[in-house]
Amino acid sequence: MKTGLKWNSRWILGGALALAVLALLALVLIPSLRGPEQRPAPGDWPTAEWRSSTPEEQGFDSAKMAEGLLAIRDNNINIHSLMVIRHGSVILDAYFYPYDGTIYHDLASVTKSLMTTLIGIAADQGKLDLDQPVLSFFPDRTIANRDARKERITVRHLTSMSSGLESMGKERDEGTLQEMRTSPDWVQFALDRKVVTEPGTHFVYDSPGMHLLSAILQQSTGMTALDFARQNLFEPLGIRDAIWNTDPQGYNRGSEGVYLHPRDAAKIGYLWLNKGVWDGRQIVSREWVENSSKSQIKTGEDDDYGYGWWITTENGVYTAAGRGGQYIKVVPAFNAIVVTTGGGFDYDEIDPYLIRAAGDVTKLLSANTAGMARLNEALATVVQPPAPQPVKTLPETARTISGRTFVFEQNPAQLKTARLEFADSAEAVLQLAFTDNRPLTSSRVGLDGLYRFVPGNYDLPSGMRGYWADAQTFVLEQDAIANNDHVHLRMYFEGNGVLIEVRETAHEFGMRLEGRVQNP
Repeated sequence: MKTGLKWNSRWILGGALALAVLALLALVLIPSLRGPEQRPAPGDWPTAEWRSSTPEEQGFDSAKMAEGLLAIRDNNINIHSLMVIRHGSVILDAYFYPYDGTIYHDLASVTKSLMTTLIGIAADQGKLDLDQPVLSFFPDRTIANRDARKERITVRHLTSMSSGLESMGKERDEGTLQEMRTSPDWVQFALDRKVVTEPGTHFVYDSPGMHLLSAILQQSTGMTALDFARQNLFEPLGIRDAIWNTDPQGYNRGSEGVYLHPRDAAKIGYLWLNKGVWDGRQIVSREWVENSSKSQIKTGEDDDYGYGWWITTENGVYTAAGRGGQYIKVVPAFNAIVVTTGGGFDYDEIDPYLIRAAGDVTKLLSANTAGMARLNEALATVVQPPAPQPVKTLPETARTISGRTFVFEQNPAQLKTARLEFADSAEAVLQLAFTDNRPLTSSRVGLDGLYRFVPGNYDLPSGMRGYWADAQTFVLEQDAIANNDHVHLRMYFEGNGVLIEVRETAHEFGMRLEGRVQNP
């Protein structure tokens, strides 16, 4: 995983900061602009609301920011939000259709950085010892593959992903995580694994190990991770709205599953930028923040790992990162924070537009009324849906399969039947039935390039749109938006059969489903 200030990096600076990264680099050449470490004055903390300033007040070009936002929109890059904060002021807060920022957003593996933060707070409170053996928290469990090395795994090892427990890492879309999710007891699964390397010596990306931290926190405090977070982290920072998914036993998922508003996610970065202090109160110890945000173990990738944070050693940047484009990036040298959310995008896609957006950054900029007008116009534009596209004449296949039910053999998606209905309009209707207890779903599908929305998980909107790629192939796009699932289904119709190829944009996840017309 690459998280540094590198133009040719897949994990380049998250969205908004990259729009002005050259401006930040220019500030390195002007030390007087940075000054000694400073903390916000009383009343300046964003507990209730962030204050804002113009980009020019912080040395950025608002017109070039506007150009960058529009270029990203025009190239259909699936970013949901870009936010950049400098000196405690928001200078860019952009939201992209179909996400408008009014609802919270799945942060995926950013959860890992929150989980380790809670562990640090609990350690500060004396509720647990970071060097305590992991197995000591589970005296009532019978644990498989117990040996001397497993006895030496500590809480600290889990926070740095160096436990030595057997894991596929990122291979097969985090194959070990997928195995844990199919097990009846996630904590037991995570504990039962073999130890394959000496604890503390090797990094392996390990979501099940992070999930153990949630169980350890609950064992130590008597509170779920969410309840502990609300009392000790969210409430002091003014974070009111949060969701945190649980495993079958009710433990909050330690590796993923937290939903926050982007502006609240930025508060986590601001807490870390201020060494764990919030409005005069030390929320998490300075020692934990500093140790977590420096290299604790080499990863074999471009960035090292601290305690739950990715570390770019050459420039001091550290990052909470999640699949699909979820980032909290802290840039201490520039007193800056970046937050992005997305539905599955690669930063290589935005590289050329970011470089062009930087412009002339060798000096601070004067007030730019025209530039701010362009930026405000761009902000209003990118959150709006595009203009509807003309609906092409439906192929004969659409009329043939319309209203017919296709039945599927047993499959990982648990899809039982599917039916599409087409008429001479800008919409189709999709009906799906599943083999589990999910109710029959009926969703409108936009054929004009615009999503049609229905309530999804947690009543967050989920959109459907589609088009005929050729006479036999219908492409269906399902975007769960804030639930961070974006699925493409290519449906090949031939005779009485259908072949569906499924791809999820933020995962390696994919499958093929075959069905046939019911009672042809």
